[in-house]
Amino acid sequence: MNFTEPDHIRQLRDTLERFVDKEMPRAAAAQWDKNNHFPRDVFDKLAGLGVLGLTVPEEYGGAGRDILATMVVIEELSRRSLAVSVPYIMGACYAGMNIVECATEEQRQALLPKVADGTLIFAYGLTEPDAGADLASVKTRAERIGDTVRINGAKRFCSGAAISDYIYALVRSGPEGDRHKNLSMVMIPSTAKGVLITPIEGMGMKGAATTDVIFDDVEVPFANVIGGEDGWNNGWPMLVGPGLDVEKLEVAAIGVGIARAALDDAWAYAFERRQFGKRIASYQSIQHKLADMKTQLHAARLVLYHAAWLANEHQPCQVETSMAKLFATEVCKAVALECQTIFGAYGYVKDFDAERYVRDALLMPIIGGSSAVQRNNIFKGTLARA
Repeated sequence: MNFTEPDHIRQLRDTLERFVDKEMPRAAAAQWDKNNHFPRDVFDKLAGLGVLGLTVPEEYGGAGRDILATMVVIEELSRRSLAVSVPYIMGACYAGMNIVECATEEQRQALLPKVADGTLIFAYGLTEPDAGADLASVKTRAERIGDTVRINGAKRFCSGAAISDYIYALVRSGPEGDRHKNLSMVMIPSTAKGVLITPIEGMGMKGAATTDVIFDDVEVPFANVIGGEDGWNNGWPMLVGPGLDVEKLEVAAIGVGIARAALDDAWAYAFERRQFGKRIASYQSIQHKLADMKTQLHAARLVLYHAAWLANEHQPCQVETSMAKLFATEVCKAVALECQTIFGAYGYVKDFDAERYVRDALLMPIIGGSSAVQRNNIFKGTLARA
């Protein structure tokens, strides 16, 4: 087995490292976090690199589907700021992958070029006050009236809704009896009449602010139903298709990026900080912490990129993507907390990035399917393969 990254991945990492250093300096990232700000100008420059097109086929203006490269972009951006990496996911993955996999040809032709050039961002409108992991229980209603769809309901933890072009919403479009067969995916403009977006103040993941969204007699053209006529009342397969596997990888890649940043900062600090006349890196207890952090991160990257390779090759990967999401996000949390421990009191104050790493890391095992959900997936998926 050859674990060496191919040339185009190494070149992509180099390009993104330079981009992060130039366009996403630490001071700016700290300010974005403080103000819960999405730096659209930086995102537009990122789009200029062509990386939003890594999930878009060439015939629609993209670079061609490359899941490995997409995860590299997420990892490298997340080392510095989720205010840029999460909107990248909202464009390249939420919009790009779902349109490629689930939309009509007419929708692909109209929307995918906008994904590739960075002018189309989706927010996921999936969870609701009473529907988290059990998405088939959503109550947001969609009524078809000729060529119009009227939506009423509420979504919770709809991250990035205020900066999105469309809320990619899971709606109940038929009777509740057979709950998996009466769901549809609808693109709802975030600025449409009747859409009310209210911020939810969370600990971390600033920049793509988490929100509550209310739909009050919102009307959109039937053309906004993903998959058109075939997609009406057929949204569940779109939700649990390959896009779900990649969503798990997206969060795992964020986790690896945060963990890398935390380890790098902890390593540097251990050689700068002096106590009792010598660097704290000379103490075995600190050395062991750093060694464990490095080992955990290495293992997380291996499981992430193995699963990403499987997804890129269109091979069955439901178990592997769940393992990647579970392991990488738990490693992220562990490494970020250990980084804070090495920084001591300084790791608890906002003057140091270690404090932000902890706030962001604590969210990773929750979003994109909790660690408990991933363990269920791993167990059930393994049984199914037996």
